[in-house]
Amino acid sequence: MTSLDAAIGVFDQTLRSISGVATAARPSPASGFADAAMSDQEKTHAAGLMRVNHVGEVCAQALYAAQSAFAKTAQTREQFQKAGEEEVDHLAWTRDRLQELGARPSLLNPLWYAGSFALGAVAAKLGDPISLGFVVETERQVEAHLDRHLDELPANDLRSRAIVTQMRDDEAAHAKAAAQLGAAELPLPVKKVMQAMAKVMTTAAYRI
Repeated sequence: MTSLDAAIGVFDQTLRSISGVATAARPSPASGFADAAMSDQEKTHAAGLMRVNHVGEVCAQALYAAQSAFAKTAQTREQFQKAGEEEVDHLAWTRDRLQELGARPSLLNPLWYAGSFALGAVAAKLGDPISLGFVVETERQVEAHLDRHLDELPANDLRSRAIVTQMRDDEAAHAKAAAQLGAAELPLPVKKVMQAMAKVMTTAAYRI
């Protein structure tokens, strides 16, 4: 693949991630559950949480696109591409669930994507071990975040809960795969900064 081909691929992926036309390769985990009756407050809260999750998947697309583009080895590049493809499923599932809840995606998705792409590029430029370590820490934080959402989602919102559960399991698998490829352990201050940035994103995305 030439540099031009790669650039076109990244541009196409960017448009698909931001515009909401991503198509899942796997059936939605929600398909086996009927939509439950919820109060307006419960529905609004569920929509806010799923908007946050959708933003997380927009960010994941950007991170994996950048890390794949600048990976040093073919093996690492292939892992980023594989994980990114699975994250497309999450992107489509959360978008569809938002539509079912009568809610919209975050208005700041272009900003989230651009910032995440820049972070992914920086991590990749620091070398594969650091880039893989960034994935491990990101996915660990996302897994913990999804666990909190499972605690917060209405108990009878089985459709949202099924999606979040599958996402959590996939994120754990991505972290494990990155670790097995030789991920470096990130310094504690870097992890704290990542947590702070995630807090800002989730707080804003819940409403905007």
